[in-house]
Amino acid sequence: MIFGIPIWVFFCIVFIFISGYMAFRAMRAEQKIEQQFIEREGRVYLARMNEEKEKREKKARDVV
Repeated sequence: MIFGIPIWVFFCIVFIFISGYMAFRAMRAEQKIEQQFIEREGRVYLARMNEEKEKREKKARDVV
């Protein structure tokens, strides 16, 4: 007994805290991966927008 608490209760409490910590780490890792995906997709979107803008400008120059 530790502090008048049976050892199995103490281990359960410790494992609850460890589980919470691991869940927190997993959540942070998932957010980091999502942020990287969002940034990558944003760059792709901006590249498409710039290509489309260049096509319109080229078309406008060819007409004039």
